[in-house]
Amino acid sequence: MDLFPTDKHILPFEFPDEDEGCSYQWNEALQGFDIVVPHGKLFFAPNFFNEKISDRSVEYLLENESYDSMNIDWKSIPIEEFEKIKFTNITWQQEYINLYGRKAIPRLTAWYGDEGKSYSYSGIKQEPNSWNKGLTYIKEKVEEVAGVHFNSVLLNWYRNGDDYLNWHADDEKELGINPVIGSVNFGATRDFQIRNNANRELKLTIPLAHGTLLLMSGELQIFWQHAVPKRKKVNKSRFNLTFRMIT
Repeated sequence: MDLFPTDKHILPFEFPDEDEGCSYQWNEALQGFDIVVPHGKLFFAPNFFNEKISDRSVEYLLENESYDSMNIDWKSIPIEEFEKIKFTNITWQQEYINLYGRKAIPRLTAWYGDEGKSYSYSGIKQEPNSWNKGLTYIKEKVEEVAGVHFNSVLLNWYRNGDDYLNWHADDEKELGINPVIGSVNFGATRDFQIRNNANRELKLTIPLAHGTLLLMSGELQIFWQHAVPKRKKVNKSRFNLTFRMIT
């Protein structure tokens, strides 16, 4: 695998050789990279939202009545105290799965969408909160590039590098066949990894930085899995908004 230098038209991360069936090219019109992998497509725009909008988005997601949102170690707050916090814009919650007992998932979540667009994953059923102004603004910007209408969004808050997402595919029946998923990232840079189901050595590690957009489409959810691994050196929050079309 070759590590390409940082340049507007060159991917800023390691990319498989062409004989692996992977390729990419710069999309001038959309100001991002069209990436093709076996049985899947991605679009990667590392500067989709500018710094001003990205900074404001983090503030919007964290606004609350209890804490100085930008100067606190959120991971240190006991969940009993966290559940008492009144967030202004987002209804953050700690979800649990039943795995050898009740276990907290290693991140915080929120689900927003059109009325009736519930979503189930890992035994968790999410009923949608109503869209608000901030989320609608971000959604509409992503829709301009994705070319589809999204009716829901799953928000994940990784409070520091100890919060993570295990290997999985977004293949729940509510998403339909070959869904288009728009992933927006604010805050700390975290690695987003995809790996091929048939060849686990075929893997991409994509750094998703402040203001980055990543679209997943084609048969990616059938033939690939993705994850956000732990990163011990990351001590700040990262917010990921994955826009979806629930059928």
